[in-house]
Parts: sequence; C-alpha cells; structure tokens
Amino acid sequence: MFSTGQLIFAALFFVIFVVIIARSYSKDKTMHKKNYKGVKWVLISFITFVIILFFIKYFLKN
Repeated sequence: MFSTGQLIFAALFFVIFVVIIARSYSKDKTMHKKNYKGVKWVLISFITFVIILFFIKYFLKN
C-alpha cells in the first residue's frame, strides 16, 4: 500500500513534528500561565452550564 520510503518519511515527519510542538509549548508555558490565569474557571463554568441544560431538558421531558 505504501512504499518503504513513504513509511520512513511519515515516521520521521511525525517524530520531528511532535518534538517541535513539545519544544514550542515548553517555551511558551510561562507566557501562557501569565496570560491565561482564569481560563480553567471559564471551562468549569461552561461545562457546568451544559450539564445543567441537560438536566433541565431531561426533567422537563419526563
């Protein structure tokens, strides 16, 4: 299905891509901590809101 050269290229591309992404993330980690302090509370609030909507839908349906 794939030639040996294509498989080698895909494997090398994947490994190098993951290394570059991990390195970029580690460089930006301190900046993200400073700029996105309260993001986890926004996510928790959004998930809670969606769960409440599902509960309301379930109880009003029955």
